[in-house]
Amino acid sequence: MTDPTCKACSADWPDKDRFIADLSLTRVYLHEDQFFPGWTVLFLKRHATELFELTKDERAQLIEDVSLIAKILAQVYGAKKMNYELLGNQLPHIHWHVIPRLATEQASLEPVWRIEHEPLRLTPLDSQTQIQLIQKQLQP
Repeated sequence: MTDPTCKACSADWPDKDRFIADLSLTRVYLHEDQFFPGWTVLFLKRHATELFELTKDERAQLIEDVSLIAKILAQVYGAKKMNYELLGNQLPHIHWHVIPRLATEQASLEPVWRIEHEPLRLTPLDSQTQIQLIQKQLQP
């Protein structure tokens, strides 16, 4: 089930060039802003805006997808702590932001949304390098 007015359902966002993996219920992408290295977004494959719209099994599998990616990102980026965000105010489609927080950050106690910064857009080659590091860890 998709919603033709939804940017996620119509594949308008995120950029296909940042695709990492297709998991059981989600598609995983490297976020375009890499000011926080490894910032990744998981999108539910079907359209839903609220967790209560999912079945109990879907909710359980969704958290498994998020947990798997978080574990991999923590390993790849040497995270001190992982941040998880499920908002949906700007894009009403269930999607999780999973953000490795590093010990070297100056404002590591602040949520990423409060840290003023210029978005860091990687070159296509650098993006692919980061994506491949994550994909390598996804392989059995």
